[in-house]
Amino acid sequence: MDASKVAELKLFVNKLKSNPSIINDPSLGFFKSYLQSLGARIPEDTEPDESDDDSSNPEEHADRGSLEDELVESDIELDNAAVLEPDNDPPQKMGDPSVEVTEENRDAAQMSKLKAMDALSEGKLDEAIEHLTGAILLNPSSAILYATRASVYVKMNKPNAAIRDANAALEINSDSAKGHKFRGIAKAMLGQWEEATKDLHVASNLDYDEEIGSALKKVEPNAHKIEEHRRKYERLRKERELKKAERERERRRAEAQAAYEREKAKAHSSVKRSDSEPTSLQDGQVVSIHSASELETKFNAASNLSRLVILYFTATWCGPCRFISPLYTSLAGKYTKVVFLKVDIDELRDVAARWNISSVPSFFFIKNGKEIDRVVGADKNDLERKIAQYASQQS
Repeated sequence: MDASKVAELKLFVNKLKSNPSIINDPSLGFFKSYLQSLGARIPEDTEPDESDDDSSNPEEHADRGSLEDELVESDIELDNAAVLEPDNDPPQKMGDPSVEVTEENRDAAQMSKLKAMDALSEGKLDEAIEHLTGAILLNPSSAILYATRASVYVKMNKPNAAIRDANAALEINSDSAKGHKFRGIAKAMLGQWEEATKDLHVASNLDYDEEIGSALKKVEPNAHKIEEHRRKYERLRKERELKKAERERERRRAEAQAAYEREKAKAHSSVKRSDSEPTSLQDGQVVSIHSASELETKFNAASNLSRLVILYFTATWCGPCRFISPLYTSLAGKYTKVVFLKVDIDELRDVAARWNISSVPSFFFIKNGKEIDRVVGADKNDLERKIAQYASQQS
């Protein structure tokens, strides 16, 4: 079998499983009868709910709701034991980058830095900060001074202050290994695991040391968990979107199939009425056609009665059509067993295209669904002669 047809059949069966009452649709009567002939148990027909409420099918409603509800992400189990409360001290003093730095200022800044290192070695962190701040004010263009002060703020458990200094260092020198290192460590202290990992990797590539390696061992597991969590829910969201899209395609296919079955049943019913009611051909009159299905119905009814059909294509703007139309009407009254139809090409462009109409008026002679002759143009004599010829053969 055609794989696409098998796929459509599977979708239809799944639809029946989710809502068995579909089998009671009149358009599926042939299939229902077949299932019953095999001994299948058919669910009782219930009155359909005219509203859009899905309560009659709670499983389908729940399934649809599960797809439409917002996807709630689970918590991530992270190791946050070393995470600190953010420091909210006023921002520390920063140097003015527009200040011209003299040689004397550089020397004085270097002396202040040495004093800071001495204070740091003695554990006097506040004093070290004071000396480093003085050095920065003297030489605000030095990235190493900002990075060094950032390292002291890290020791003081002031990550936000450390990040401000590290940012300043990196603005001066984007390749400052210490700037990336201490910003990464400070962000880890705040639980900003992914950003911390990124900074520490850059620092490691620029100038690796054991402190960077130790910090990476602490932050990478949490960063990996966050990345895996994000990928998982991105995948789940994508799967939900694909399922929603498939449900929508399935709904549209079902609607299209139902519409097709209704039109088919309607056309079949029209043909039956035409068979039982010959007067629907309106003997002795010209019948205006307003749809493709109506034309098909008239053809079928005429074929069932073995009648000749004259199909006249016209247009309101056509002068020759206005010239020959009265004759066409009078011929319909004369040959009452011939079916006279009329189609406006502007109203039914699809029908005109199907018959390859290139000019009007055009007259097609149809017998048992097949064209046997035609007249193109407003030739009254030719039209009248051919109608008389084929009408006599019919009688």
